[in-house]
Amino acid sequence: MTASRMTIVVAVALVDADGRVLLARRPAGKAMAGLWEFPGGKLHSGETPEAGLIRELREELGIDTEESCLAPFTFASHAYDEFHLLMPLYVCRTWQGVPAPREGQRLAWVRPAALRDYPMPPADKPLVAMLRDLLLP
Repeated sequence: MTASRMTIVVAVALVDADGRVLLARRPAGKAMAGLWEFPGGKLHSGETPEAGLIRELREELGIDTEESCLAPFTFASHAYDEFHLLMPLYVCRTWQGVPAPREGQRLAWVRPAALRDYPMPPADKPLVAMLRDLLLP
């Protein structure tokens, strides 16, 4: 099997003081519009995953965090028709500012047990069970 174009997208599970996880709903006009996902985005050339995630959080949500606040958690590897996605997922519990949608997306703070109730892109779905195991007592 030939490998298709590899795309690296970095994502984060922002976890608030109440143990809820922030999800963003992809806006109309974007691929997979209407599906819920963990905040993040594509890396720029030469950018580390942590630097890319810090940049994406500032651009998408207007919040700031530091590399030391990003805990590597797991990753997704998924073959879409047009590309193969590799997505490192971090967990972050510390940031400055209040997350606000800056790119037309909707936001929802979701309890870990309810994460499976939100339709997600195929690459994000396997991450839900792992997050629930991490966050539920």
